[in-house]
Amino acid sequence: MKDTLILAIESSCDETAASVVKNGRTILSNVISSQIALHTLYGGVVPEIASRKHIEKINQVIEQALADADVTLDDLDAIGVTYGPGLVGALLVGVAEAKAIAYAKKLPLVGVHHIEGHVSANYIEHPDLEPPFVCLVVSGGHSHLTRVNAYGDYTLLGQTVDDAAGEAFDKAARVLGLNYPGGPLLSKLAEGGDDTCLPLPHPHPDGRYDFSFSGLKTAFLNACHKMEQKGEALPRADLAASFERAVVDTLCERAMLALEESGLHTLCLAGGVSANRRLRAQMTALAAKRGFRLCMPDLWLCTDNAAMIGSAAYYRLRKGELAPLSLNAVPSLALV
Repeated sequence: MKDTLILAIESSCDETAASVVKNGRTILSNVISSQIALHTLYGGVVPEIASRKHIEKINQVIEQALADADVTLDDLDAIGVTYGPGLVGALLVGVAEAKAIAYAKKLPLVGVHHIEGHVSANYIEHPDLEPPFVCLVVSGGHSHLTRVNAYGDYTLLGQTVDDAAGEAFDKAARVLGLNYPGGPLLSKLAEGGDDTCLPLPHPHPDGRYDFSFSGLKTAFLNACHKMEQKGEALPRADLAASFERAVVDTLCERAMLALEESGLHTLCLAGGVSANRRLRAQMTALAAKRGFRLCMPDLWLCTDNAAMIGSAAYYRLRKGELAPLSLNAVPSLALV
């Protein structure tokens, strides 16, 4: 059976990425041009700057991905691209590039949902993984609990009703004087802290598997401001540890409930926050205690990359789900 080679493109936020993936599971190349240093100057991603940088880098990244995989455009079987959700200008750069290559080389075009890409990172890390399973997707803009029924078939079990977990981490980090990207820096600071320093609420929204981080974030901000108003020095490591614990406990609690009531025995993590040290350790301990299988991508596969898009595109291609050349960016694209 002939191997299927897909060139995948990801440009939904501040990473310009291209990858060549074989049969949805094997990475032949994976090139990422990060803009973190550029956006750190502004304390967060500036959409217009991100779009311009994607335009500058995308051809170079694709050429490098092809060279690293030792293939040419003529060797490819399809082009996969993220078309949402994300920053509209950033998405448009990747979509336009993918459409141009697909048209010029008469290749099938596959549009991929960014969150589906994060879920699919687990197929690369765990070659024997097959649906169905429950997946916790946590990132700067998303907090989802999904049931993966089959490749490309999802049931949304729960989601955040306000802030995403990664967004909450970033805002808490800013209060503690940490720069962008705040989440990883807060986690690093928390390593030396007392996580019982500040009791924080665990909001329980109406949806059985839903998350809420807005009240938790507000309680944290208010506590920090009160300390500052009293002239007290912030115990930054302790505060970071307390906040991290509250977020991770909430994520684990909801994920365990969804997994147990689904009747399934495999839980996957996905998204940038799935690289969080405490979340991974706590989920690993729960898996050992409760006897379910836990799948997590390697740390570099948790953040935005094109390999995960290539994996998702392969299964869409296999089902004949192709995109027309009129494909457009959809910045608020829903997974289900």
